[in-house]
Amino acid sequence: MIGGKWKVVILYHLTHDGTHRFAELRRRIPGVSERMLTQQLRELEDDGIVHREVYAEVPPKVEYSMTVYGKTLRPITEVMCEWGLKHIKRLKGKEGAKKRGKQ
Repeated sequence: MIGGKWKVVILYHLTHDGTHRFAELRRRIPGVSERMLTQQLRELEDDGIVHREVYAEVPPKVEYSMTVYGKTLRPITEVMCEWGLKHIKRLKGKEGAKKRGKQ
């Protein structure tokens, strides 16, 4: 349901920063392709976690937000963020070691 590289990042932004248009999410998540972001948002929408609101205007306007059900994930995303901040130095050290060919 929330597997994959990008879903947790998407959930973080929608949970902590509120409603976003597609382009805003893409700017906030460096490295994600348009195709992958679209796919991940569709899966989250299919799972009832994210709401997609389409406005009938020109140019087309689409906004993404958390559903009531999706908002129940907030405590989980907060704990994951805290863990990441606590261990960021270690994680960056491992990333550097992998680039140098060590593990």
